[in-house]
Amino acid sequence: MPKIALAHDHLFQNGGAERVLAVLAEMFPEAPIFTLINDKKVSALLLSQEKIKTSDLQNIPLILHFFKYFLFLMPKIWEKTDLSEYDTVISSASSFVKGVKTKNQAKHICYCHAPTRYLWDDKAEYLGNLQVPKFLKIFLPRLLNGLQTWDFSQAQKVDKFIANSQFIADKIKKHYQREAQVIYPPIKVDDFYISNQVDDYFLIVSRLRPYKKVDLAIRAFNNMKLPLKIIGTGSEYKKLKKMASANIEFLGEVSDEVRNKYLARCQAFLYPQVEDLGISALEAMASGRPVIAYKKGGALETVIDGQTGVFFKDQNWAALTYAVLRYQTITWQPELIRAHAEKFDISVFKARLLELLKQA
Repeated sequence: MPKIALAHDHLFQNGGAERVLAVLAEMFPEAPIFTLINDKKVSALLLSQEKIKTSDLQNIPLILHFFKYFLFLMPKIWEKTDLSEYDTVISSASSFVKGVKTKNQAKHICYCHAPTRYLWDDKAEYLGNLQVPKFLKIFLPRLLNGLQTWDFSQAQKVDKFIANSQFIADKIKKHYQREAQVIYPPIKVDDFYISNQVDDYFLIVSRLRPYKKVDLAIRAFNNMKLPLKIIGTGSEYKKLKKMASANIEFLGEVSDEVRNKYLARCQAFLYPQVEDLGISALEAMASGRPVIAYKKGGALETVIDGQTGVFFKDQNWAALTYAVLRYQTITWQPELIRAHAEKFDISVFKARLLELLKQA
């Protein structure tokens, strides 16, 4: 067997990318995991801590709070992270980890969750939302342009790109001029179930950040007066809670068991944002519940309109309201919805990835 190492940008949240990393760690239990920083309280829910190897950034006091200020150092740190003793490196990348140092004959397989968003697609939004002194923002565009050049050059050194959706494969082609094979990220379908009881609420499970567009759902449900429950926390929490009416309940972070119960009993799952694929939407479908999704991005590859959910074309609260009304006119078949989610099961992911590694 080749000597394998795993690499991931950073570990301070448990999102879709981290869940993919957890499956990789399960598939290759002897492989160490290299990352810039690690919040042990968070990552311990998914990963064995003994295998995680951090960079020197980990030793900086309060690094979890000031991580974004070290953006300009991250490429250099990855370039100095020497993985030359390994025959195969599998990186789980949404930022700079693709620049990790490998030996010439090694294979670097990059599972790309997205080309670095704040360099390619969301640069203006990133600069606008970044909470730093104004004088620093004067220099940031030039810094980001330099990082973009570096990001492109490192992408050329990757031996094989895997994209988590065709949506991201197209972006890899556009930004990096590289082809990518699509292997959808895994969900553990057996962790979810169809409930005999469906309650009256709609559901969102999301980090509360600007690009998640939870505010659209709040505006729509403020007007419709229908029950809406929101699972998750983030920088937008106070703002969103302030604008929400009494029919909207914020549940914060909950255990997987509690989340799965809410998924199984919701009327429908709301997905107002653009995502690379959308694991939480697939988890809702694994629970037999339809998804009301914005018609763009990875949702186009997971939601079948009229069978597993409904789309809305314009990203505003009025269009979302209309989609909710349309949802209410359809008779849903939970077993059919769950059967569709089974195409994205962890067993499918593992089989496809192992086949790709054999070819490489």
